[in-house]
Amino acid sequence: MMEDHPTGFRFYPTEEELISFYLRNQLEGSLQDQLHRIIPVFNIYATEPWNLPEFSGELCREDKEQWFFFAPMQEREARGGRPSRSTAVGYWKATGTPSSVYSSDNKVIGMKKSMVFYVGKAPTGRKTQWKLNEYRAIEIISPPNSNSSSSSMPAFRLRHEFALCRVYVVSGSSRAFDRRPLELVVAETIQGGDGGSGSGGGYGVSVSSSGSVTENSAGISRYTETTTSTSMETEEPIWDWEQLNWF
Repeated sequence: MMEDHPTGFRFYPTEEELISFYLRNQLEGSLQDQLHRIIPVFNIYATEPWNLPEFSGELCREDKEQWFFFAPMQEREARGGRPSRSTAVGYWKATGTPSSVYSSDNKVIGMKKSMVFYVGKAPTGRKTQWKLNEYRAIEIISPPNSNSSSSSMPAFRLRHEFALCRVYVVSGSSRAFDRRPLELVVAETIQGGDGGSGSGGGYGVSVSSSGSVTENSAGISRYTETTTSTSMETEEPIWDWEQLNWF
């Protein structure tokens, strides 16, 4: 990351890398000069999204698909109020509910909130193709009680000093961020197209984790985790899962 990159370099980190490395180092004040060449500190909520690419990190400024920023805590948020997400011509509106981000060893490391930009005044604004994912790291307040027979329920607090935001434009294609040759994707789809009763195609039974988060007035959250099994018969579009890997 600290060296100049060759032609064809693209910055496609996983969500775990975004939180565990980039956001954590920003919160700890480490590697600031190197980090900001890729992800600068910028109040994205005061600028229209189509103007954001010119303010992105110097190593990622030529990217045409997505841009990353560290959004600092706003003054009104520090005083206990709600952050402002309105610009001169529109506003960001949250979609769905915040979801947990997991590490490779299946531990909750942060939270993700998705938003869409609307042009006009709420609630009658016009929806655009601009979206963002806002990531926040968590700080464990108390570990799970190993002596309890109930489900693991660690208490944690969201870190609000900085959020890591990924801004992108919806392309309508499930291969928007897929750098594999099309013939390779077709071959893999055909190989796993029999329903995946075995392990060769990777389309058999998959285990996914989900849970609910409750937060009290002090900002301390408790997470209750459940595990479910689902059967997939077709390849999931890479963008639906929003797992961006290096290709």
